[in-house]
Amino acid sequence: MDSKPKKRGAMENGDTGEDSVLATLIGNGDDLGPLVRHAFEMGRPEALVHQLKHILKKKEAEIEELCKTHYEEFIIAVDELRGVLVDAEELKSDLSSDNFKLQEVGSALLVKLEELLESFSIKKNVVEAINMSKICIEVLELCVKCNTHLSEGQFFLALKTVDLIDTNYLQNIPVNAIKIMIGKNIPIIKAHIEKKVTADFNEWLLHIRSSAKDIGQTAIGHAASVRQRDEEMLERQRKAEELNVSGLGDVVYSLDVEEVDEDSVLKFDLTPLYRASHIHSCLGIQEQFRRYYYKNRLLQLNSDLQISSSQPFVESYQTYLAQIAGYFIVEDRVLRTSGGLLSADQVETMWETTVAKVVSVLEEQFSHMDSATHLLLVKDYIALLGVTLRQYGYEVSSILEVLDNSRDKYHELLFEECRQQISNALSNDSYNKMVMKKDSDYENNVLAFHLQTSDVMPAFPYIAPFSSMVPDCCRIVRSFIKSSVDYLSFGVNSNFYDAARKYLDKLLIDVLNEVVVTTVQSDGIAVSQAMQIAENIPFLERSCDFFLQHAAHLCGIPVRSVERPQASLTAKAVFKTSRHAAYLAVVNLVNSKLDEFLALTENINWTAEEISENNSEYMNEVVFCLDTVFSTALQILPLDALYTVGCGALEHISNSIVAAFLSDSVKRFNANAVMVINQDLQKLESFADERFHSTGLSEVYKEGSFRSSLIEARQLINLLSSSQPENFADLVIREKSYNALDRKKVASIVEKFKDSADGIFGSLSTRNTKTSSRKKSMDMLKKRLKDFN
Repeated sequence: MDSKPKKRGAMENGDTGEDSVLATLIGNGDDLGPLVRHAFEMGRPEALVHQLKHILKKKEAEIEELCKTHYEEFIIAVDELRGVLVDAEELKSDLSSDNFKLQEVGSALLVKLEELLESFSIKKNVVEAINMSKICIEVLELCVKCNTHLSEGQFFLALKTVDLIDTNYLQNIPVNAIKIMIGKNIPIIKAHIEKKVTADFNEWLLHIRSSAKDIGQTAIGHAASVRQRDEEMLERQRKAEELNVSGLGDVVYSLDVEEVDEDSVLKFDLTPLYRASHIHSCLGIQEQFRRYYYKNRLLQLNSDLQISSSQPFVESYQTYLAQIAGYFIVEDRVLRTSGGLLSADQVETMWETTVAKVVSVLEEQFSHMDSATHLLLVKDYIALLGVTLRQYGYEVSSILEVLDNSRDKYHELLFEECRQQISNALSNDSYNKMVMKKDSDYENNVLAFHLQTSDVMPAFPYIAPFSSMVPDCCRIVRSFIKSSVDYLSFGVNSNFYDAARKYLDKLLIDVLNEVVVTTVQSDGIAVSQAMQIAENIPFLERSCDFFLQHAAHLCGIPVRSVERPQASLTAKAVFKTSRHAAYLAVVNLVNSKLDEFLALTENINWTAEEISENNSEYMNEVVFCLDTVFSTALQILPLDALYTVGCGALEHISNSIVAAFLSDSVKRFNANAVMVINQDLQKLESFADERFHSTGLSEVYKEGSFRSSLIEARQLINLLSSSQPENFADLVIREKSYNALDRKKVASIVEKFKDSADGIFGSLSTRNTKTSSRKKSMDMLKKRLKDFN
């Protein structure tokens, strides 16, 4: 009966499902906070309050029922609770008493505890302060160390210290002011280091540029020493080979190779460069420094490549080329040791620019040079430059090609200098045979050029068959060979013997031979001088073998390879031809001298009434002149040349006699004039026969004679003196007795012949005289020759 009202009452009081859930939560002791928050968030707090009141009423009803059920037990419990309450009061009194006592005792301890806590706080602060101070001290010590490094110029250490501060300390500095101050100064210090390092590097740039000349000169000087040592070694080797070939003994030789470290020879300091490069790398601007280095060095190179306009090139070329050599020696070491500061392509670009500029400068300067000596000096230094830079891997063939392209120019200058020297040697020659008083003179003037005619040392004083021009010219040619080989050597082509041989041949033919021939053919030279020059030419021809061997020796060619006949110089054949030309020039000089006395048209009375018993005065002069010529020629010329000169002079006299009869100034002549010329010719023939035998020519030329050179004049005089001149028209008789006469010349001459004196009385005395048979024969010859013509 009670359950229904209860149920109804519950329904009436709103005991819904939500109330049961809320009751369960409260019964379980769960937190009602979320539920309360949710109710307020949903805007329904009144419902929650109503539910809580309802649960409260419900719980009170349950308590009331529970109390009714356990009333007795409750009373007992209350009694017990009251007993507990009495005990609690006693306990409270005890606690209060104990608390008072405790507070009395603990107040002092509490004061001490507070003091202790305060001490702990102070200690903590002190420890923190000490730690902060330590950090600050370490940082400040690093700053001091950094400043010390900066003041001592130890920028790398300073930079490492700054990096250490920035990396390990800056963010941990407890003092904000110090932190801000250091943070601001780090970039300033780095900028300062960069500035100082760059300034030091710029000073090094100036220093290394000023030192480049000395570096280049040292390297080139070392190359010159090595070259000289190699030349001496090759010279000893060639001599040893020649001794072995000649069978004079076995000579052992060795090639000493001396390894020389170029870096030890060339000492220059790249430390500032390395330091600057490393510091810029640490600063993270290595690429910027690379560009800066390359740009400045390129500017220096362009400046170095400009030649000085205030100084002649022959005075400045060593400085100019040494500067370039030093520059690229430095760049080579930078490339090898700087760890990528320079690239091979950059060095190659700079070198190509330099080669183009140097080639241009050399070509222009060579074109203006007018001295072979200057050209050789420049060439030699360039060759050493090439050897030096080739050791560092630079390609120098383009520069050396300029030398090869200029060798014709050099030799033309050398030809002109030798031409002047040879002309001076000939003009200073007395054209007397050299007299050598001691063996040293003989060695220097004869043996030195292989001019000896015998291997036996002659007795002194020794009279050489040649004059001083021969050894003087030989010395000039020998010097030319040395200069030529010096220029041709150490170029692009290692085999330069053929070129040296070609230029030697050209010198002997176009210079020496030409000067000698021009001199012997000149107007101001005396007959004896021309004879001596003609006699000198065979010795110049003989010296050609020595010249060729000397050139081969200097070129490093075995001498035996040039001793073959087919290897001889063309100049030998030219000198042979020039010798004959010289003999012809001597003949012409003698003939010119004879012409001074052979004015027959003036010296002979072509229509003389009487015949002089004495020879003509002009013929005495001619014979005297010939006697002088033969005496001089016998002392100077060999017998074959003497024969040539003698025959040429006598033939010229013969031609002059015939030409006198043909001269337009001789309108007529008579038999008396013919008889006078016949007497003169007989005297000349006697002189010719005597000289032909006295000079020993009769033993050499058994089939000939000087008289044969007078054959045309003799046959003409015989014809004009003949009682039957008409026999000339007979072919058989003419071939036998008058084969040297020209028919046309005879026709012209006989037309002028008048067999009577050109005087009044002579004309009257013969006017009515019967024409002689001789005159008839002459008239017959004239007629027959006229008919033939």
